[in-house]
Amino acid sequence: MIRICECQGVPVLADRAYTGAGFWVTTGLKRPPGGGLTLTQRTVNRALAAAQAPVERGMARLKSWQIFRRSRISPNRMTDITKAVLTLEGQR
Repeated sequence: MIRICECQGVPVLADRAYTGAGFWVTTGLKRPPGGGLTLTQRTVNRALAAAQAPVERGMARLKSWQIFRRSRISPNRMTDITKAVLTLEGQR
């Protein structure tokens, strides 16, 4: 997936678990051992977290639907079901 985004020129924002995944992946900055982050580094981390929050929230909402937890159907069909669920969520 990261390679596809890189080929298409789409930047990838990821959490710190993906540190070292590649040049195209932007992750938060880790605190150095025995030190702290500068004000600028903390600001960058906050901006990345703010950009990731809507995606995390959306994934959590999708996971709350029973159909996604117990599904045993083809992933291709789940795409259509996901679109329907997102439509229903938008009308709530």
